[in-house]
Amino acid sequence: MRCFCVTHYGQPLELIEKDIPQPQGTEVLVRVKAAGLCHSDLHIWEGYYDLGGGKKLMFADRGLKLPLTPSHEISGEVVAAGPDAGPVQIGLVAVVHPWIGCGQCAACRRGEENICVKPQSLGAVRDGGFADYVIVPHPRYLVDLSGLDPVKAAPLACAGVTTYSAIKKFGERIHEGPIVVIGAGGLGLMAIEVLKALGGKGAIVVDVDATKRDAAQQAGALAAIDARAPDAAQQIIQATDGGARAVLDLVGATPTMTLALDSSARGGHVVVVGLMGGDITLSLPVIPMKPLRIEGSYVGTLPELRELVALMRDGKIQPTPVRSRPLDEVNDALIALSQGKVIGRTVLVP
Repeated sequence: MRCFCVTHYGQPLELIEKDIPQPQGTEVLVRVKAAGLCHSDLHIWEGYYDLGGGKKLMFADRGLKLPLTPSHEISGEVVAAGPDAGPVQIGLVAVVHPWIGCGQCAACRRGEENICVKPQSLGAVRDGGFADYVIVPHPRYLVDLSGLDPVKAAPLACAGVTTYSAIKKFGERIHEGPIVVIGAGGLGLMAIEVLKALGGKGAIVVDVDATKRDAAQQAGALAAIDARAPDAAQQIIQATDGGARAVLDLVGATPTMTLALDSSARGGHVVVVGLMGGDITLSLPVIPMKPLRIEGSYVGTLPELRELVALMRDGKIQPTPVRSRPLDEVNDALIALSQGKVIGRTVLVP
């Protein structure tokens, strides 16, 4: 089978031919129908996260071993199962929950495998979806896609469940006023859909790219603000009638986090999702005096992915715009994403 692998950080993914793996124990073999491309794949490709101040968190220092097949947004068809997998429907088309944990730590026992202390995530630790086949450790990580397009549904495994989980952290605030969403890429467009499905007041979207701002307004954003405008914070404050009560930072860079804090109202809640990198300087008295709530959110849980798929099946969430490309164009797709040329999501099809 074909696998497109990171063999050297910063270099084009390399095509490696491997034998089709045979599932062992509880494992399931899935023939990949679609594999989404995410900004996290860019970080894996580059080999580090930017921690700001010239510091980098290197994947090699975290024990990541190459070669590695990226992509954690995977949908496909079950073609075989190990002897201990239990009753598995061969031919089932499913989206794969890739955020797999050790199963033993406190987070895993709470059902939060996505924040496991020893993660085994597909496409990040174990081989992922830029291949003809992928091994899934257990059939419980398969979410039935009956009636849904596997290409359009593949991004639910990250872009979808990440925004869904983050927005749920705002609780009742989504009903009190508009949520400020920084970033109008695939996650930003999905955030607009999630807010509609949950009955929220809507989204005010902020981005540096005019084309992406237009896409957000076409998707139903209440307003779109240029993040680079000198008065961007004041525009947000005016649009939210005195300051944002809830800000979703889908970029996670120094300028976006600074903008989120500058435009927050007293009692504001900022949820940071993006991993673009950098750092901020924040006067500590401001946190209790304002008071601010700053929270991180990392992807989502298996139950949340099931909830999200159900919402899409019921027609309450529409897929984000997807451009499908043949799997052998993966390097061109990576470059396009790194240059900010992707509207919505790119999905590679074997």
